[in-house]
Amino acid sequence: MPTNFTVVPVEDNIASGQEGAAEGDAYDSAEELSGRPSSVTGAETPRENSPFINSIDPDRHSYYDGKNMALFEEEMDSAPMVSSLLNKLANYTNLTQGVVEHEEDETEDGVKKVTVKGPQMGTFIGVYLPCVQNILGVILFLRLTWIVGTAGIMGSLAIVFMCCTCTMLTAISMSAIATNGVVPAGGSYYMISRSLGPEFGGAVGLCFYLGTTFAGSLYILGTIEILLTYIVPNAALFVSEKPEGQQNAMLNNMRVYGTCCLVLMALVVFVGVKYVNKLALVFLSCVVLSIMAIYAGVIKTIIEPPDFPICLLGNRSLQNCDFDLCQKLEVVNNVTKTTQLWGLFCNNTTVDATCDDYFNLNNVTEIQGIPGLLSGVISDNMWGDYGPNGMLVEKKNQPSIPADDKFEDKYEGPPRPYVFNDIATCFTLLVGIYFPSVTGIMAGSNRSGDLRDAQRSIPIGTIVAIATTSFIYISCVVLFGACIEGVVLRDKFGDSVKRNLVIGTLSWPSPWVIVIGSFFSCCGAGLQSLTGAPRLLQAIARDSIVPFLQVFGHGKSNGEPTWALLLTAGICEIGILIASLDLVAPILSMFFLMCYLFVNLACAVQTLLRTPNWRPRFKFYHWTLSFLGMSLCLSLMFISSWYYALVAMLIAGCIYKYIEYRGAEKEWGDGIRGLSLNAAHYALVKLEEAPPHTKNWRPQILVLLKLDTDLAVKHPRLLSLTTQLKAGKGLTIVSSVLEGTYMTRRADAKQSEQNVRATMSSERTKGFSHVVVSSNLRDGFSHLIQSAGLGGMKHNTVLMAWPVNWKQAENSLCCQNFIETVRETTAAHQCLLVAKNIDHFPANNECLNGGTIDVWWIVHDGGLLMLLPFLIRQHKVWRKCKMRIFTVAHLDDNSIQMKKDLQKFMYHLRLDAEVEVVEMHESDISAFTYEKTLVMEQRSQMLKQMQLSKTEREREIQSITDTSRNSIKRKKPPTDTTSPNTLQVPVIMLTIDNEAQLIHDRNTKAHASLNDRATTSPDRVHMTWTKEKLVAERNRNREASMAVRDMFNMKPEWENLNQSNVRRMHTAVKLNEVVVSKSQGSQLVLLNMPGPPKNRGGDENYMEFLEVLIEGLDRVLLVRGGGREVITIYS
Repeated sequence: MPTNFTVVPVEDNIASGQEGAAEGDAYDSAEELSGRPSSVTGAETPRENSPFINSIDPDRHSYYDGKNMALFEEEMDSAPMVSSLLNKLANYTNLTQGVVEHEEDETEDGVKKVTVKGPQMGTFIGVYLPCVQNILGVILFLRLTWIVGTAGIMGSLAIVFMCCTCTMLTAISMSAIATNGVVPAGGSYYMISRSLGPEFGGAVGLCFYLGTTFAGSLYILGTIEILLTYIVPNAALFVSEKPEGQQNAMLNNMRVYGTCCLVLMALVVFVGVKYVNKLALVFLSCVVLSIMAIYAGVIKTIIEPPDFPICLLGNRSLQNCDFDLCQKLEVVNNVTKTTQLWGLFCNNTTVDATCDDYFNLNNVTEIQGIPGLLSGVISDNMWGDYGPNGMLVEKKNQPSIPADDKFEDKYEGPPRPYVFNDIATCFTLLVGIYFPSVTGIMAGSNRSGDLRDAQRSIPIGTIVAIATTSFIYISCVVLFGACIEGVVLRDKFGDSVKRNLVIGTLSWPSPWVIVIGSFFSCCGAGLQSLTGAPRLLQAIARDSIVPFLQVFGHGKSNGEPTWALLLTAGICEIGILIASLDLVAPILSMFFLMCYLFVNLACAVQTLLRTPNWRPRFKFYHWTLSFLGMSLCLSLMFISSWYYALVAMLIAGCIYKYIEYRGAEKEWGDGIRGLSLNAAHYALVKLEEAPPHTKNWRPQILVLLKLDTDLAVKHPRLLSLTTQLKAGKGLTIVSSVLEGTYMTRRADAKQSEQNVRATMSSERTKGFSHVVVSSNLRDGFSHLIQSAGLGGMKHNTVLMAWPVNWKQAENSLCCQNFIETVRETTAAHQCLLVAKNIDHFPANNECLNGGTIDVWWIVHDGGLLMLLPFLIRQHKVWRKCKMRIFTVAHLDDNSIQMKKDLQKFMYHLRLDAEVEVVEMHESDISAFTYEKTLVMEQRSQMLKQMQLSKTEREREIQSITDTSRNSIKRKKPPTDTTSPNTLQVPVIMLTIDNEAQLIHDRNTKAHASLNDRATTSPDRVHMTWTKEKLVAERNRNREASMAVRDMFNMKPEWENLNQSNVRRMHTAVKLNEVVVSKSQGSQLVLLNMPGPPKNRGGDENYMEFLEVLIEGLDRVLLVRGGGREVITIYS
């Protein structure tokens, strides 16, 4: 509900002549405190959830200069002084609900101001009387006597007790919520939405809106029923001569007159609700006078019962509208003549006419319809009398001779004037029809903006009003059963008492008191429904939680919800077209019960969560009472009408899901979020107790992203791959690292996280994002690997992209970071996924038409290689791809048996995959492998030894690469023979230990002072050169360059190579040849990733091995297991 505040600043030195300026400042302050300009529609989430923080006027900053608070003067912009805060708290008030007409005045400048009077209503006027007026309504006057006659006194007491207990428990829960802080104008919708969140709030708010709208239909139908049945029955437009057509004719009359009444009421509301408010006292007076007339009539029955005779034929009640005498024959001037009643049962008015068989067999009896309180009729009305549609209303214990059914069916005379049921009756139906009579308990909370002290008035006024109306209903049930004959009670429309309103026959001094009173009461209730429902819809629309309803947040210049009124009138017309009060009542019962259910749920959730902000002033509540009220609401929904209940729940569920997926995100500190936090805490504690079983294992992925210079995600397809892998529905943490200190790069970190979230949203990746600032990338990624996640919800898999430019000298740290990440994930027993050519991977909106996903199962490290293809094929991008599994057989392996065993293993794993065993026989190490190894080792040595500038190093690396490619193309050793001592590299040899110490020192310096990185980096050393030194250095570099180029033209000494490197290179080359030959055209290749060497001196060689292994393949996913089984054949 949109909240507005009026703030009047109080200053000691304000002169009386400055009142106008102060008033204008107050209006501006109202906009400031509300967190938005007054012209903006929609209630935004206030910053820091308080309208009083961050609201200091910049012009008043100098106010604190020279004061005693100089120690805090730098924080005054965000934290106001206590005196200023208390001043604003003491002078703020809510704007009125809007049911009072907005009065606008124009100043001389043409600027419109809204003059709002402070709330002055107390408990009695503001809460008690509106609740009583809304609770006592159409059902009391038109249906309660019929409910008592049909269900009996005991059944009616059960219905009244259940419904009143439901509303009382709901009122207790509502009182607790209403007294838990200031309730701005908005009432029940505000309480529910701020307690249960925007999804539940929007769903229940719309249900409450629909209930209020259908209540308007109910009151209008009640108004027309009173008008056409009891006031001016001759005004009916549709009349049927046949009894079976009278009901349809009445329904058509209700539709026509109901539509006209709806249009008239909507025009009154559109012109101005001030007219409705002026008539509110009149409508309330009608209700009070009607209730008093009923009790006065009951007292009068003790002294002198009213004269309302009813006519019985046998035990059957007759409609006495068309005859005056309850006799078959009468003697006039000593002549026996037939009466009007005779003509209704016989084919003519003569004595020897053919009459109805039942009419011939039974006598006519006349009894009093209102025997009085002391008559003892209460014993006959104690129990119910349910029956099907068309069942005749009969008096119990009255003698009757049944007629033969075949004669009854053959009767062809005029329609027999029996009183009969117009609908089938049962206990559950009566519950649904009666429940609207106890709704209206929200009338006080809906006026929260008009109350002097809402936290005191709402609980007292609402609970006392419910207690009062419950007493009225219970006493009326007993008194009706004790004063009125059962056949009259079961006569819904009063046909047996000459079409008088049944409850009116009991009233004193005249039945017209009840007729006129109930007529105006229903009119007033209908007008109030058409006034309140559009404002409720406008409040929901202004909250911007349902996008397609935003148009209904606008209205006239004075704030009247014109568009919402039109929609309300349209929905109300649907109820009028139903045209039956008995059919509309269960519909609005569902919506009100849904609303009450969630009020109880909100109180129960807040109480059980024990959130620090839950401190209601109303202390007489308990979560068990709220839970009982919630259960009772749900039971009443299904008791009344199970299919209506399902439809109402379906509507609420659809609205909930729509708001969840399409609505604006709001943070209102609601209880559902607190419930989620408690549930998450409980789940995390349970997950911490033991590691997950293999059957429950799923990839919980930590994605390590790289950001470019603009702080944007460098490889967004990495998130696409993450989304496609999420068929396991596990945890996803998307993270990145910025170099620097947090104090200097705090803004960059926030911007980076926003960019990451935006990329996650565009790639449909659901998870968490986290960007940390660290002195260097290595430490940052290490901290993420160690500490990302919480409790049992920690990642078990790391996903990153292959470092493409690792060979370039300026990316040497990138290479080291990658290898250290591999080592750390291995040490942490976490899986590692490395995607090569990640930018070539398909996006989420693509769909691969065929192809294969090839799995090269070289070593078994937990079964992750088997699980990943299954997960990725669940996504629509890879769904049409087939899965192939390759394994490698050696000379002493039985490849045929291996294939059978592998097929059986795939069968037990429930995986559909083609199996193929590739034989790799032992072969001599080729010259190409030796040369590849030699080039690798020499490049590694040179990068360690040569102290070149950045430009020269790039040039030499490129030269080495070009020479290497030419040498690889020849694939044979050169024929030149030279002595082993021919290759002389004019550099200072450094030991491996010294090189490691050099790298450690360099990293230490970078960690200590990132801002001096440019001066400490070996690539950026600035020295003072003399001309001689410059010439000498150029000659030295040129000689070194020539030596490098000549190296590839000489025959290497293969015997001096590291044989371990030769064997590793041989494996990489052979595996690459096999993989390329089988899988070069596949859509994706998954391959076991070998671990890094234990000796850190061979890190560059490790990267070369991996590069050779995946050379010639497009999309590759290197997989390294975490050291535990992740897939099982057991159920």
